Amino acid sequence: MGVIRRVDYYFDEPGPQNTESVLEAVKERIEQTGVKVIILASDSGETALKLSESTGQLDTKIIAVSWKKMSPNSSEKLKEKNAQVVEEARTPLSTKDAKIIAYTYYTLGQGFKVAVEIAMIAVDLNLVSSGQEVIAIGGTGSGADTAIVVKASSTKDILGPDIKNRLEVREIITMPRLKKWWD
Repeated sequence: MGVIRRVDYYFDEPGPQNTESVLEAVKERIEQTGVKVIILASDSGETALKLSESTGQLDTKIIAVSWKKMSPNSSEKLKEKNAQVVEEARTPLSTKDAKIIAYTYYTLGQGFKVAVEIAMIAVDLNLVSSGQEVIAIGGTGSGADTAIVVKASSTKDILGPDIKNRLEVREIITMPRLKKWWD
């Protein structure tokens, strides 16, 4: 039975002030694990562009997920860097039936819930395979404060009857200790 030792980052508070440290930690984790797919929430595209620059020398696939339309300038720059851009994504954990799941993830933070959600979105859109190990990055409001290594699954399989298809959070890379609750 093996043991893995890694350095994780925990921030005093959630928020965009943690973005640079998240990107640094993600780059380290890519080098340690060999995970090559990074999915991140980025409404404006700014955080995705920063990620693209910080991982530029690494052979990674970046998927930027936005809940709205990204600025055309950011979207074009990301596409030029071979990033995949998902705009106006539906939020699978915002339905009435999924609220209890969302609130459970909120106990780990807004960014944590978002990271799980965008991993499901990427599978639902066939951008990554169900069961594929990816790094997912979310934030609280803007920027990034949470990064996890997750075995991705589709929305329908997150808690489905087939255990091998369920979503698994495998590693926490970064996370704020203080949580912000949204009403």
